[in-house]
Amino acid sequence: MMLSDDIKKQVTDLFSGLTGQVTISLFTQEIECHFCKEAHELLEEVSSLSDKLTLNIYDFSKDKNKADEYGIDKIPAFTLTGEKDFGIRFYGIPAGYEFTSLIEAIKLVSTGNPKISPATKDFLDSLEKEVHFQVFVTPTCPYCPAAVVKAHQMAYYSDKVKADMIEITEFPHLAQKYQVQGVPKTVINERFFQEGAAPEPMLVEKVREAVS
Repeated sequence: MMLSDDIKKQVTDLFSGLTGQVTISLFTQEIECHFCKEAHELLEEVSSLSDKLTLNIYDFSKDKNKADEYGIDKIPAFTLTGEKDFGIRFYGIPAGYEFTSLIEAIKLVSTGNPKISPATKDFLDSLEKEVHFQVFVTPTCPYCPAAVVKAHQMAYYSDKVKADMIEITEFPHLAQKYQVQGVPKTVINERFFQEGAAPEPMLVEKVREAVS
């Protein structure tokens, strides 16, 4: 058991407001994946707390077509989909502070209520190019969930945006590739970077720079 009875009760209360069905699709394998087992256990426990949640398990190798369909290239990984795929991804186990990001993403996909400003919505409506957020986090970072939630909200709102939470200690090669010295760090379209949990307008300006 990964969640205490107290946490389960809190999450069950939060899930009482869910309205739409949410499908969690976990990509895993039994060997050469250090945190796949823990990710599976966590998502089993979370999905048992509401009849609005369905958990599907896919083998990363055997179900390669499904992994390719979702663009999954590393594990453990999972998607959250509702009436459609909103481009919301988690790579690594959302433990510690990042558990908040998981709960918020489930609520977002179920209720369809992204908390972003009208100005941000106008900007996202005007996007002509694709935007890919990679938000690097650790379970011990109290500022990281805010960055993940903001990216996921933008992905939910716009078909042009996809957003990944990446737990950096599970993917150290990516920490090296993107020179992640501190978290949260948001990589936008591979070449643009936002350090820290930036306010929404600052993040929008960085996206504007990335697509200009």
